[in-house]
Amino acid sequence: MTRVVCPGSFDPVTNGHLDIVRRASRLFDEVVVAVLVNESKKSLFSLEERMDLLAQATEDLPNVSVASFRGLLVNFCTEHGISAIVKGLRAVSDFDYELQMAQMNGSLTDVDTVFVPTSPEYSFLASSLVKEVARGGGDVSGLVPDFVLQRLDREFGRA
Repeated sequence: MTRVVCPGSFDPVTNGHLDIVRRASRLFDEVVVAVLVNESKKSLFSLEERMDLLAQATEDLPNVSVASFRGLLVNFCTEHGISAIVKGLRAVSDFDYELQMAQMNGSLTDVDTVFVPTSPEYSFLASSLVKEVARGGGDVSGLVPDFVLQRLDREFGRA
């Protein structure tokens, strides 16, 4: 059985994230969506909120679960019997960074990294952009699930 991880901060989860998770769920036996706990970064949503939103977004995928991790991703992988990291790539700049990370991770453990190109309709999408546009009153309805949009509206005083 092949168990993989899709890591990220998911603040908030976007349709681009979900595209990669859904595609990974068709390719692998089990997918763990792992939310990074980074105390040095101020998140819009709490860890619990991000995990709840991800659980709701993936509830129709029986082979997908949601977890959180602190520290090194490869340690999380080793502790949970995960053989590969699945990363979405939007652009060449993503590849440069992610290749370095994959090589570093590979030097630390035997965990492989699998790159999945982002679907063209999501190639520009990033959580930070979604927050910036939503904060400014812009329409992000096609970029996140409806229940995430409702949470963003509440956070920015529009609901």
